[in-house]
Amino acid sequence: MEVTALVTWLVTALGGFYMLGTWISRGGLAPGSTSRLPKPVLFGHFLLAAIGLVVWIIYLATDSHALAWTALILLIPVALLGLTMFARWLGVYRGTPVAAHAAVGAGAPAGGSEPAERSFLVPIVLGHGLFAVITLVLVLLTAVSE
Repeated sequence: MEVTALVTWLVTALGGFYMLGTWISRGGLAPGSTSRLPKPVLFGHFLLAAIGLVVWIIYLATDSHALAWTALILLIPVALLGLTMFARWLGVYRGTPVAAHAAVGAGAPAGGSEPAERSFLVPIVLGHGLFAVITLVLVLLTAVSE
């Protein structure tokens, strides 16, 4: 189960890298970006997930019960940040007018261009989320079975 969790975590990371690369290449970091994904949320999600993955790899190498729990605890805010971004992406994917984004406090978009995350492929987003849930469950089962 531990190695399966590593594999699902790596597949999840690949989907995340693809979306991060797409977001950056489509102007998500550019000044005046219309992105609905807040940079601190996006990079916090990425950083905590990467740290958790490293902790999980060290857990596999050392079989330290505390590291399994540490990885699980790190996954909780990762999941919450991921759900936050998914909810914000869903509005963009559904084609919520940019003016409505400004109405809920996202700020006025520059030039009316589309948010960078509109370029995400739906199967990648859904696969990333599915593998993330599977990873979380496997890590939880591993931590409680120790």
